[in-house]
Amino acid sequence: MKIVVGSENPAKIKATENIFERIYGTVDIVSRDVDSGVPSQPFGIDETIKGAVNRARGAYSEDFDFSVGIESGLMETPNSISGYIDLQWCAIFDGEKTTLGVSAGFEYPPCVIKEVLDGKEVGDVMDNVTGVRDLGEKTGAVNYLSKGMLNRTENTEQCLLMAMIPWLNEDIYF
Repeated sequence: MKIVVGSENPAKIKATENIFERIYGTVDIVSRDVDSGVPSQPFGIDETIKGAVNRARGAYSEDFDFSVGIESGLMETPNSISGYIDLQWCAIFDGEKTTLGVSAGFEYPPCVIKEVLDGKEVGDVMDNVTGVRDLGEKTGAVNYLSKGMLNRTENTEQCLLMAMIPWLNEDIYF
């Protein structure tokens, strides 16, 4: 089984490896830097899913069984403290069909959202808040905010597994 990930982010690559190994055993994971075609800080479900699908389709070639695109975005969320919840969307593409999955969402502190709405990227703001450079490529903001109970790789595994559900049940999906 050969898989390509449309990202160079170590957490996304490791999460892909973890889920595909659990499902298929030994896998060969390759990563490619792919343009998401959306702003570096996506907002809303449409923009975030578009980024994940663009990454999956952009990374794909016939050399692979599946390609994976993962994109995090802020979803406007009524009744939340900051008005937004961060969700990761995953698109898995086999050259014909695309499946989608989403992670558990979490809320950033209002001070982070305020700066993001002023044009900064979540990763840059969280680096400043935590004092950890490139936090999003390491354990992630979710790890910091959950006090180590869920890291970025584990959160990313959630959206990957959800996107794999149709592939695990092809007889009732396709």
